[in-house]
Order: sequence, then C-alpha cells, then structure tokens
Amino acid sequence: MKKNIILAIKGFIMGIANIIPGVSGGTLALTLGIYEDFIGAISHFFSKLKENIKFLLPIFIGMGLSIITMSNLIDSSFKHYPIPTTLFFVGLVVGGIPMLLNKVKGTKEIKQPTSYIIALLTFLLVMMLAFSEEIFGSGLANANFTNLSVIGYITLFLVGVIAAATMIIPGVSGSLVLMLLGYYFPVVGIIKELTHFKNVFSNLIIAGVFGIGVLVGIVLVAKLIEFLLKKFEHKTYFGVLGFIIASVIAIPVSVYHEVSSINFDVIQIIIGIVFLGLGLIIGYKLGDE
Repeated sequence: MKKNIILAIKGFIMGIANIIPGVSGGTLALTLGIYEDFIGAISHFFSKLKENIKFLLPIFIGMGLSIITMSNLIDSSFKHYPIPTTLFFVGLVVGGIPMLLNKVKGTKEIKQPTSYIIALLTFLLVMMLAFSEEIFGSGLANANFTNLSVIGYITLFLVGVIAAATMIIPGVSGSLVLMLLGYYFPVVGIIKELTHFKNVFSNLIIAGVFGIGVLVGIVLVAKLIEFLLKKFEHKTYFGVLGFIIASVIAIPVSVYHEVSSINFDVIQIIIGIVFLGLGLIIGYKLGDE
C-alpha cells in the first residue's frame, strides 16, 4: 500500500511537470528514481501484464489527477508567484541528481572523454530548445479545433506522438514543444472545458485522438530508450545528465518567457529559497525510495 501511494505521488509530480512549459516529466521520473522501471514496464507491457499494471496504474492515476486538478493552480502559481514556484521545481530536479551520479560513479566510462562530450552536446541541445522561443519568436499560430478535417485529426494524432516523445525524454519539455507547435493552449483549453463538462462529446473525440497519439509515442520512445540503456547504458546516462543540468537553467528561462512580468521582491526571493530547499529535500527523498 505504501509503495502504491509513493508511486502515485511520483506520478502526480510527473503530471504537474508535463503541464508546465520548460519542465520535463522525463527528468522528474529519472530524478524520482522510477525512470528505468517506467520505460521497461511500457516497453514490455504485455510480457509481464499483471506486474506492469500494478506498477503503472498508481503512476498514471497520479498523473491523471494532477493534470485534472492542478492545471489552473499551476498556471495561477506561475503567474502570481513565479519565483517560489520555479525554484521549487528546480529543487526537485537538482535533488535527484545524486541518484543519477551514483549510476555512473566508479565505472570505466566515467573516465572516457566521449561520455563527457555526449553530456556537453545534450546540454547545448537543451539550451537551444530553452531559448528557441526567443530565437524563433512566439512559435506557430495556435491550432484551431473547430470543425477539424481528417487531415486535422491526423495532424493532431502526430502532434500527440511528438508530445509523448518529448514528455518522456529527460530534459525535453513536452509542453514547450507543444507551445512551439501551436497546440499547447488549445489542448489545455480542451482539458479545462472537459473538467467543466463543456462540449463533452466533441472535446472527448479531440482528447481521444490526441491521447492515442500520446500512447503510441510513449511506446515507441520507450523502446528506443530501453535499447540505448541496454547497449550504451553509461553513455546514455551521461547524455541524460547533460539534459538534467541544462534543465536547471532551462526551467527559469522558459518561465521568464511565459510570465509577462516578474517582480523580484525580497519576500518572493526568501519564500523562493525556502521552496528551493523543500524541492531539494523532496527530490532527494523520493529519488531514494
């Protein structure tokens, strides 16, 4: 029972991360200590069906609850209290780094230059993604879900696949990618309308097509990541380490882009430091469970 509650809490945190542009659900899954099991359970779902359902169900319940209940709260928190909210998520990410370092510590590959090069390249890649809004502007125009054609539904499905891929790759924000594609606000709008039981039938169809794309994307990327972890385990972890270190910078950068005005007053900074510490403790403890 305790294990299921902990998994649900971790899923809840992952769900919140996938709502926020700039925060990676994959990063938090890794720093919370469930990434490999999560990938393995999805990649081999039917081979150990009962065991995998028992593991994944609490996580997905937690993720679902967080997306339904926290969308408005998180949006409001970033708008009104951006510094404490941002520093809390930075703390969650940093708190899990010791767990990742333990996976590569003491191995031969830690002394290989190629491992450090991979970490550096992935760091630079995430930095490019983090600053992409500044480089490319505000992204594509928002998608319109009114009277979607067959092509529109196919595009929505493919966007779901892309979103899922970026949601589970550590350091890459699925929400940020959706925003650049012009689908973030329309998809969030559909979720908000469903929680208020507005246009239920049409919204369920749109959410269903997008959701199927997300599931397909998760399975495909899970297979790829599992292969990389089996064949190039430590190099993959060094790459992921580059993603995570970059995320510590990418999260504040993305929030800065999205929040129209940030008031750097003393109270917010003090509260932010407290929340940073709280995030560090939670990230470290949950990563150790």
